[in-house]
Amino acid sequence: MEERPSYANEPARYVLLLPAVLVVMFLSIFPLLLSIFTSLSNIKFVKGGFEVNYVGLRNYEKLLQGSQQRRFLGRFDDPSTLGWVILALFAAFMAYWLFRYVTSPRRRVFGLIMRVLTVIISGGLLWLLIRTSSGRGLPGTLVVTLIFVFSGVAAQYTLGLLLALLVTQDLPGKRFFRVVFLLPMMLTPVGIGFLFRMLSDTLIGPVAPLWKAVGLYNFSWVNNPATARLAIVIGDTWQWTPFVFIILLAALEGLPAETVEAALVDGANRWQMFRYIILPQIIPVSTTVILVRMIEAFKIIDMPQAMTRGGPGTATESVTLHAYNLWRALDLGTSSALAYCLLFVVTFVALVFVNFIRQRLLEMI
Repeated sequence: MEERPSYANEPARYVLLLPAVLVVMFLSIFPLLLSIFTSLSNIKFVKGGFEVNYVGLRNYEKLLQGSQQRRFLGRFDDPSTLGWVILALFAAFMAYWLFRYVTSPRRRVFGLIMRVLTVIISGGLLWLLIRTSSGRGLPGTLVVTLIFVFSGVAAQYTLGLLLALLVTQDLPGKRFFRVVFLLPMMLTPVGIGFLFRMLSDTLIGPVAPLWKAVGLYNFSWVNNPATARLAIVIGDTWQWTPFVFIILLAALEGLPAETVEAALVDGANRWQMFRYIILPQIIPVSTTVILVRMIEAFKIIDMPQAMTRGGPGTATESVTLHAYNLWRALDLGTSSALAYCLLFVVTFVALVFVNFIRQRLLEMI
């Protein structure tokens, strides 16, 4: 005879789960809903409390078309000849990409819609980058953040992979260098920011004589927009390359030795071993570490704050630092709206990377 399930302990089950559910709601869901309401409101601190007025999408309008547009999106100028060439190449590549998907047997309506949205949003970001980087244009905090993310993560992955490949070789002292390469991760970001601010100043610091010897005296990197952004990228790369290095090192050391030995017996050179044996096996780990670093890089605030305070002007001000400065100015609504704009960009970049770029890399390899 089949036994029926007993529901006698159902109330006890819900009573035991209720505290955990309430804690999760209080720590994650409630702040999320509150921040959404804050981004749609105007909050003023008055005597004895605060005053909340619902303003709808005005905070977002302020960022895209209002008083914060120049700071968030930047100052526009007509694209240069090089900019038009880049846009034309991008449009041609996107058209070819969509054509291949439409003519493939695996096409789906939802997939086509997502690809069209990807083309529109990525094209808008590229248009913004070109118009704020041409002529009299000035990049806003969104473009500055994108520069930090893509240049920094690319440098960190390249250096981390090279260092991981280096210490897996049979070289003397490689155990010592494994420890040395991890030292930057043990320092605080603020300390690293002040360290690189001192190193980039040719008037003071331990490397000032070296700057003077090569003719770069009485000059500070952080006083020029381009070199200030470069200094922040270098400092961030120095801090986070060990994170990429240690993960890729673990992936390389986990490769099966039989495959590598078989390739050596078949006469494969080092490039062939890397291209056809090592790289395909570390692609899953590589995409994961790149995704993690990209998400973290979008939230960069400590390095620009410690090195340049977002200057000169707003040349090195990231979106997170912009939101923090608005919060300090008690403009909580615009600060929350800016945070959700950043969330939208991060989500878009992460989805594109996971769903399209990773799949394309696996197909190529």
